[in-house]
Amino acid sequence: MSNTLKQIIEDKKETLNLIKKNNSLDSLEKKIKNLNFFIDFKKTIQKNKGISLISEIKKASPSAGILVKNFNHLDIAKMYIDGGSTCLSVLTEEKHFLGKLEYINEIKNKFKIPVLAKDFFIDPYQVALSKSYGCDCILLIVSALNGSQIEEIYDEAIKNNLDVIIEVHDEKEAETALKYPNALIGINNRNLKTLEISINNTISIFEIIKTHKGPIISESGIKNEDDVKYIYDKTGIRNFLIGESLLRSDNPAQLIKKIIQINQ
Repeated sequence: MSNTLKQIIEDKKETLNLIKKNNSLDSLEKKIKNLNFFIDFKKTIQKNKGISLISEIKKASPSAGILVKNFNHLDIAKMYIDGGSTCLSVLTEEKHFLGKLEYINEIKNKFKIPVLAKDFFIDPYQVALSKSYGCDCILLIVSALNGSQIEEIYDEAIKNNLDVIIEVHDEKEAETALKYPNALIGINNRNLKTLEISINNTISIFEIIKTHKGPIISESGIKNEDDVKYIYDKTGIRNFLIGESLLRSDNPAQLIKKIIQINQ
């Protein structure tokens, strides 16, 4: 585990301890029962015959700093949806990405679109916590967890009718992900130890997981429609999680439209 990832996990433990003191599991479950806007994340992607774009909303990242100065999650969500995004990914980690769980609730109250809670899940408690704000899917980062943690959080997500993306960035992690046939698998093109990016990571990891029946997603470092076409032509992968390139684009909606037209 890289030093950056270690620090994020340590900070997440502290944040969670504070949240747990003020939010019992019972109170979260009651909150969930009052929500009626959940959408099947996995099925939405599977039903889409073209390119599925999971567009990411985040204010900052450890590698890039502040991405959006005048950050408004609702404006960004509308722009992504108008462009044709299939799903949204919302960064909810507080300290390093300046995210908030409240962003999900506010987006889901305004728009009908599946939302991934993008965070560092280390405790089954976070499943109910995230769902209580309206998420439809969670992300489990293999390099941040041991086998029993993955199993425990994954089972809790399934129990809560949430979809799960198992995120991998090397061959060993890819083998781990194959143990979860009902999950989506995300291939991270960013090396979490060096923070270097290569979209060829998707190509090499795909060889290991190509028999996986669930959706496979290429994540990180995808700059434009040329990168998407390159990955699609090499692997047939049709699902992409893109954040920074959209947030930095002069015309994100136009970039989304170019990307989703790749295999039409």
